[in-house]
Amino acid sequence: MFSLIPHQGVAGQSNLTRREWIRVGGLSLLGLSQLQLTRLREAAASPARDPFQQNSCIFIFLFGGPSHIDLWDMKPDAPLEVRGEFSPVATATPGIQLSEHLPLLARQTDKLCLLRSMHHGDPVHGTACSQMITGRPHRRPGTTDVAAADDWPSLSSMVMRYGSREGRLPSSIVLPWYLMFPSQGRRIAGQTGGLMGDAHNAFLVDGDPSRPDFAVPGVELPAEVPGDRLLARRSLLQQIDQLNRAVVDGPGADLVSANYRTAFSMLGGRTASEAFNIHDEPETLRRQYGDDKFAQSLLLARRLVERGTSLVTVNWDDVTRGEEQSPFWDTHHDVFGRLKRLTPVFDRAFSAFLQDLHDRGLLERTLVVAMGEFGRTPKIGRITQNGMTDQTGRDHWPHAFTVLLAGGGVRGGQVYGATDRLGGYVKERAVTPADLTATILRHLGVDAGAEYHSDLLNESYPLCTGQPITDLG
Repeated sequence: MFSLIPHQGVAGQSNLTRREWIRVGGLSLLGLSQLQLTRLREAAASPARDPFQQNSCIFIFLFGGPSHIDLWDMKPDAPLEVRGEFSPVATATPGIQLSEHLPLLARQTDKLCLLRSMHHGDPVHGTACSQMITGRPHRRPGTTDVAAADDWPSLSSMVMRYGSREGRLPSSIVLPWYLMFPSQGRRIAGQTGGLMGDAHNAFLVDGDPSRPDFAVPGVELPAEVPGDRLLARRSLLQQIDQLNRAVVDGPGADLVSANYRTAFSMLGGRTASEAFNIHDEPETLRRQYGDDKFAQSLLLARRLVERGTSLVTVNWDDVTRGEEQSPFWDTHHDVFGRLKRLTPVFDRAFSAFLQDLHDRGLLERTLVVAMGEFGRTPKIGRITQNGMTDQTGRDHWPHAFTVLLAGGGVRGGQVYGATDRLGGYVKERAVTPADLTATILRHLGVDAGAEYHSDLLNESYPLCTGQPITDLG
């Protein structure tokens, strides 16, 4: 969940001891816990960042790994066991083809860049997700699905710590859930602050925006807390903020103040309550997106960037989450039947989303990124990682897959990179997860080379080791 207080120590230049500091915070401060006050004390280690340019990013994660070869990198001249049963269709952009099951997106390719040369080497869901979300290979590739304290920090956490803090909303928001396999019930690796600490976790909106009773806890003032009591708490926070500035020098003190401002402006503030009130949207527009959870999550994401959030992560979710063999986009069996059900949902929502951003003038400064953790095997029925793959499915394939990009200065109507004739390997303009992460950070005005210190391992690391893709415009 969103941490009101990020990270650094307050040491003995004050009349308050560490124990007294925690005690003062524990008695008030919006009911902050001892852990949150510890985060307050630890909040000064953030290096300076460049002034933030008012750009934003919506990062869409298609959990399970969509089949690139059946959707956006089709190979109609390949053998039947590779090309499958879907046919490509022409689009609004001469020379670009998409699957016949993406008719609405086919009309939007003037806004779209198909980056067909993404690749890495990890065929396991959890650690592949981690690599795509953090921009770094997992420390134990292929061995675990669940989050751990020594994970690399997620992109959302990087932006939470180093992104713009000028608005009245958190700089980084995740919705409508953290990715996890229901049988495990734990977050998949790479979605937290990891080595930077959970103090930098993004604000999580855990819910279904398509439900009529959807609401976000924590942005409305509780009935038992009258306005004058809130103001008294704010006054005490300001006093502690002043004390913090007396004992903490540098950007860490500014970070604490920024978190105070964000927390108070959200609690009972008009900006936050309006941002999350998706019911304000015209019913005609909501129907254009679609009435499912993913569609309404995209609409909510648009509302959030419109009101100043730097990065919104939208994680795919649907009714298949409880299936063992092929949940979400993980098509180990009946790949074509499942895509016939999944793809129209994505096509309708994503197309309406792109058009909506364009119509509102948001697409120019909002970078849209949509992808999964890997693609699927070029040959139908080939087993590469999961023995549950049958002759009607495609297994995991990280060696070449497609990322959809739009807006944010990326030129639409283009294909970036290329795969070989079977869609198995990259042959032109190879891109890594690290490069994509560096590109997003650059767009958001975050220095990818900024270093943070990990108390867990007592080492310092740059946020990212990739190189921004500079020829997308």
